[in-house]
Amino acid sequence: MAKVSVELIHEVLSSNELEPEVIQKVLKQIEEQAAAEAEAEKANREPPVKKQFVMIVSDPRGTLPDEDYVGWVAQIPEDDNVGTTLEKLIRASYEYNISKKGRKYPVKSIGEACEAVGARFLKEQGIAIKTKIPVTVLKTDNKIPEIESDF
Repeated sequence: MAKVSVELIHEVLSSNELEPEVIQKVLKQIEEQAAAEAEAEKANREPPVKKQFVMIVSDPRGTLPDEDYVGWVAQIPEDDNVGTTLEKLIRASYEYNISKKGRKYPVKSIGEACEAVGARFLKEQGIAIKTKIPVTVLKTDNKIPEIESDF
C-alpha cells in the first residue's frame, strides 16, 4: 500500500468540510497507529550479524615466506570458524556452476570464484567477497624500527 503524508490526509479531510475537532482526532489516531507499527517493525527486526574479515592468500607454488603474493579479502560471520571459509566459497562456486550463467561461464579456480560468483550464491553460504580483484599482500616482521638520533 502506498504511504501517504499526514499533510495530505489533513488537506483531504479539510476539503470535505469536517469539523476541526474531528480532523485533529483522526490525525492523532493515525499518528499513534503509525508509531505503533514502526515500533512493532523495529522489534521484529533481527539484530545484525557481526562479521570478521578473512584474507584468502594465493600461494600456488607453496613459496609463501619467500615471494610476494596476492589474495582476496572475504567476510564471514564472527562466530563462524575461519577454516570453513574456503569450503563455503567452493560450495558457492558449485551452486554458481550449476546455474544457467555458470553452465555458460563456469569458474574453475578460487580467483575466478572470487571474481565471478554472484552475491546471491555467496550469501547463501554466509560469505562475502570484499575484493573481486586480487590485492597484493605485503610481508612484515611486525616491528617499528627505532629512530636514530641524527636529527
